[in-house]
Amino acid sequence: MQSPEASTTVSPTQIHLALAAFADEVVGTLAHLIAYVGALALLCILGLAALGRLPDLRSDEPADRPGWSVADRSHPSFALSQVNSSDKTVSYTILRHPEGGRRDVMRWGSEADKPLAQLEIYREGGEFDVSRPAAQDLAIQIGLDAAGALEQAGLIETKFGPVALFKPTAGATGARACLGYLKRSEEPALQISGFSCQGDTLPAQRAAIACTLNRLTLLTSGNEPRLAELFAHAELKRRACDPAGSPDWLLGAANAQLRGTL
Repeated sequence: MQSPEASTTVSPTQIHLALAAFADEVVGTLAHLIAYVGALALLCILGLAALGRLPDLRSDEPADRPGWSVADRSHPSFALSQVNSSDKTVSYTILRHPEGGRRDVMRWGSEADKPLAQLEIYREGGEFDVSRPAAQDLAIQIGLDAAGALEQAGLIETKFGPVALFKPTAGATGARACLGYLKRSEEPALQISGFSCQGDTLPAQRAAIACTLNRLTLLTSGNEPRLAELFAHAELKRRACDPAGSPDWLLGAANAQLRGTL
């Protein structure tokens, strides 16, 4: 008859088997935990991507306009009526934003790889930020470093109505002898802006800008009836270009106290 001590004795083989079983359970638990964490991380990434909150890592987009990309397959919507055969647009670029915005950008000439004049028509989408200063993008267009590097320079009268003018402040970094302009429309949500560095005097630059805007025409509205209506009404107030500058186009800078949203 076996003693109680003999019946409770555990052999080394049983100990090894028990340890091996425990190790298998630990490894299995860790494997399931890693798989669970990986699946959870994947769901979080997919959720953020669906919400559009992942950072855009594409390097081919303009650094100062995040989210914008060149739309090579889009067709120009605007043009300038030609005064003579040598008056040609150097470049026409179309930028689109995932939230619906579109920018048609025309550039003329070059001076040390910088355009001498630019005209941009921005059709606003969901990306438009009402809190962003209206002249901030204009300063970037001209090539100024600071958002506050522009000051008001009066108004000019165009077929689109009064257009606000801006000039670089004294001592602004990167400033050139350029004159910027900005015109906003609420219906349709449209912004026309640009600059001109052509002309030896301020009146000559004003006249050049007024002439450019009066020559701006719509090629296609892209199923936007209000855009077509805006240009149709503007054509009724169109004036001929006067290189010398027409006095009734100009409203004195001293009388131009611009307030509110431009």
